[in-house]
Amino acid sequence: MALPTAVTELFDIELPILLGPMAGPGLSPLAIAVAEGGGLGSLPCALLSEAQARTEIASFRQQSGKPLNLNFFCHQAPLADEAAEQAWRAWLRPYYLELGVDPDGPIPVSSRAPFDEKLCALVEELRPQVVSFHFGLPPAALLDRVKATGAKVISSATTVREAVWLAERGCDAVIAQGAEAGGHRGMFLSDDIATQVGTMALVPQVVDAIGVPVIAAGGIGDARGIAAAFALGASAVQLGTAYLFSPEAKVPAPHRAALKASHDDSTAMTRIFTGRPARGLMNRVMRDLGPMSPLAPAFPLAGGALAPLRAASEPTGSGDFMSLWSGQSAALGRAMPAAELTRTLAAETLRRLQSLAGH
Repeated sequence: MALPTAVTELFDIELPILLGPMAGPGLSPLAIAVAEGGGLGSLPCALLSEAQARTEIASFRQQSGKPLNLNFFCHQAPLADEAAEQAWRAWLRPYYLELGVDPDGPIPVSSRAPFDEKLCALVEELRPQVVSFHFGLPPAALLDRVKATGAKVISSATTVREAVWLAERGCDAVIAQGAEAGGHRGMFLSDDIATQVGTMALVPQVVDAIGVPVIAAGGIGDARGIAAAFALGASAVQLGTAYLFSPEAKVPAPHRAALKASHDDSTAMTRIFTGRPARGLMNRVMRDLGPMSPLAPAFPLAGGALAPLRAASEPTGSGDFMSLWSGQSAALGRAMPAAELTRTLAAETLRRLQSLAGH
């Protein structure tokens, strides 16, 4: 079964369903399953070392000949701020003492690599069919090198202004990321989280503003959401949370349990875990400190001091100190293999569209 759109033609895929790149859960097994199901498999590279990225890409290509999307971050590395780091650790100190962790011990460095010369060389060598970016685009010289490989380039926009900016700089398609989406907001021309736009309002305005295909993301959990995205003018959808219920997703037990128990109002935007706004399921540390606490150091440094707390509490089944990324439609999730889910969503969407058209 095919569901042709401008995006399926652009990426040479069967179905207009993209796997949202999810650091942690979204490694090669999930990407392979989605690709084999007819969608676009994605690998999140910002948290992978070069060796890990090579391993995941090799695994994908050994088991699938389908197109692959490699995703990278385009943030600016923050300047060291010892005072902010110490203040953050002071706020977290009671939790360290409660869990029997040395509050003055060394903490791991929380790092997410922005796209740079080294990663660009990796793209040039391995030549993925699609390269996607979050938080804007890399410098023009690097972007030109990516495009010279023949890769299709896409990036996330959270406002019409960001979508226009991306299209003007040569993106082949733009992801319209509504505020309902789980994980990090792709915002890069504004840091005002209060004005972020929902998917229903964002997608048609982006479609009207740019001349390249639009991929809808955020709060889309079933065929109803996919059909709605198409009705709004999108040429594809990007799903993340829906795939967290698949067995191929590497989801820790506390996260999986929280997803299964979630409701429409279970998530909040937070900057506690990385220093940058991201949507996740509410847990203890978010409630105690406030989801958008200004105490958290700049992205991506906030996570370092939380890592020992997660390490101490996760083995007990606790998700109190871990990022439980999720969009607002987790309650629609279905536990089925990712390839089957991809095909099922496409078939259900096609039936719904045919019904709406009176066929």
